[in-house]
Amino acid sequence: MTDTIREYTLEKLRQKDFDCAKEYTLAMFSGKYKLLIICSLYHNGAMRFNELQRLSEHATHKMMTQQLKEMIKDGLISRHEQLISHRKAVFYQLTNTGESLMPIIDAMCQWGEKRLQDLKLDIEFCSD
Repeated sequence: MTDTIREYTLEKLRQKDFDCAKEYTLAMFSGKYKLLIICSLYHNGAMRFNELQRLSEHATHKMMTQQLKEMIKDGLISRHEQLISHRKAVFYQLTNTGESLMPIIDAMCQWGEKRLQDLKLDIEFCSD
């Protein structure tokens, strides 16, 4: 099953009944592992499927494949095949469009860190 926010947004685009750019922006990275994938590719460069899947212990092959396909379709990442030691290797990397989401993601992260500190929660923040 695909992300419902993304599907709703794409349907509105197809019907030319779209009036909220913020909703569209959110739909680009809403999904179970999309933020994780975008940030990892941004900080690490091109990565293989298994490297991306290992980022989350709960990511199933099916879910990761679905997320990557949606992100390719949306123009956020690209998929490249390379021959390494007579074997085909597939790499994923951010496109310029995908990279352009990083200031938004960074701002969301800063907001979240501040909000969690304000709530006085003893949480260790992730670092990229």
